[in-house]
Order: sequence, then structure tokens, then C-alpha cells
Amino acid sequence: MTPLPLPGDAAIAAPTLEAHLDARGADPALSALACAIAHAAAPIAARLALAALPGDPARIVGTNDSGDRQKALDRAAHEHLLEALARADVRAVVSEEAVGEISLHPEGRFDVAIDPIDGSGSIGIGAPLGLLFCVFEAGETPMRPGADIVAAGYVSFGHSTDMGLSFGAGVDLFTLEPASGRFRLAHERVRIPESKPMIAHNASNTGHWPALLRDHVESRIAAGANMRWIAAAVGDLHRILLQGGIFLYPADRRKGYENGRLRLLYEAFPIAFLIEQAGGAATDGANRILDRTPESLHQHCPLIFGDREMVAAIPRH
Repeated sequence: MTPLPLPGDAAIAAPTLEAHLDARGADPALSALACAIAHAAAPIAARLALAALPGDPARIVGTNDSGDRQKALDRAAHEHLLEALARADVRAVVSEEAVGEISLHPEGRFDVAIDPIDGSGSIGIGAPLGLLFCVFEAGETPMRPGADIVAAGYVSFGHSTDMGLSFGAGVDLFTLEPASGRFRLAHERVRIPESKPMIAHNASNTGHWPALLRDHVESRIAAGANMRWIAAAVGDLHRILLQGGIFLYPADRRKGYENGRLRLLYEAFPIAFLIEQAGGAATDGANRILDRTPESLHQHCPLIFGDREMVAAIPRH
């Protein structure tokens, strides 16, 4: 099917992900790992586009270690990505969809932490979903401080499929060209736009928040800040990188939310790395996310990220 042409459209000439990394002189092994994930993301995007036509991607097939219901696409994406990572220089993988560390190549150079499908509560309804990952040099344990991350990235599955990637020298964004199955450079070394008062949070949770935090957000909205909530952290991450603003998923008083709800190792860590590389900040409400060290593979944590000044203005709690 030929894409609908728009006024001003031109032939696509942007470099591919592979060509861009090569031109940057990136570490070949790290580039191969990132490209393996990118290549694996294209079939996931294609399956999402089919929704329930060949079968139900939201069918419940199990429960993960955190007690969340595991859907068919969660499981399939997990296994698909493991196959892709097995072709890269990877020692071990930590995935949201596996109880323990998965060994791939004992002499592999890297360890990878990955969330195969972020926002999986929205599988099957056409809402944006995502994929998150971060990379460490291989070590005896994957539970390492965020400061040890050497690369991180995400894939946002929406009306376009977009990849954000950083090897520690800024964030580049790529968009999937469906006809070729290749990601092409869309934005180079993005910086979070400043003075864009947008707030992403689940408003139904604010009654459980600390009063200082709730009052701060409500005063921001009363002063004219817009509210956005995609219900998949990757979608809000991608939007904040392009449009600015802040995301909040703090700890609250409910049982099971006392230590936040997002996972530190494969959700908060990659987001924090990318956000800092784009000039922003990421905290748990009191401390910098990348200063933390996981105590368990699937540890939860609060997460606030985005525009540096907006994050700094959040009351400590």
C-alpha cells in the first residue's frame, strides 16, 4: 500500500540507524546490540497493527514476578527479544517477564535489562505502548547502580514507531520506515524544550499522594499547566523529549504503592538515563534515580522525570 502523500513531502533520505551509528564511530558491539533490538521491534510493531485480527494479543497467559497479569503479547515479545539478544554480545538479560536472570553467553560483554512491553494494560485497544532497555558492561550481578549504565533506549509503538537511543553522548530519535523495515534518523541530539508547562500523571491517584505534592501539582494546573496521561511511560517519555513537561508516578498510601509502582532496573533506569542525556532530570521524589542501586531484580520505585526546573520544583517527599 502506498502511503498518502502530503504537501511538502519529499523522498526519505535520512540515514538509517546502522549508518548513523557507524558515522558516529560508535562501539561496534554496542551498535550491534542496539540494532538487534531495533530489528526485533519492527515485527512487534507489525503485530500490534493487526490488533485482534489473527488472535487476541491481550489474552491472559500467566502472571509475572510482580503479580501483574501476563498477556499473550507480553510473553511473545519477551521470547522474541531474547532470540534477538542471543545474536548480540550479551552475557545475561533481566526481563519483566522472567523471574530471574537469563544467561545467554557466559563470556558476553554486556548485561541487558528490558521491559518488552511497557503499558501492557492497554494492549488491544490501539493505545500507545512501548519497550524499554538499558545496558551495562557485563558483571557478576545485574543489580548495579544506575551510574554504571553505558546505553539505554526505548521504542514507542504509536501511529508511528519511534526509537530513542543514547550511548552516553546525547539522545537521538529514529522512526521506523515500514516499507523497508529500517529505522531512520528523525532528530539528532534532542534537548527537552524548556518552559513547557505540561504534566503527565494519573489524576485518579492524587488523593493518595502526600499533601505537599498534590497541592503543588494542583497549583501548577490552576496556573495554566496542561495535563497529559498516556498510561504508558514510554509514550510520555517520547512526548516529553519532543515537547517538554514532566511525568509523575510517585509513591502513595495504597497497599503495594508505598515504594512506587514502576520497576527500577528496566523502567526507571533507562528513562532516567535518556532524560538526563537530553538535559532533564529524574528522581524518586527525594533522590536522583541513577544514584540508586537495585536490591532485587523487580524492585519498584517512584519516578518523576522531565524538564529539569519542573523536577527541581517538586516538593521532596
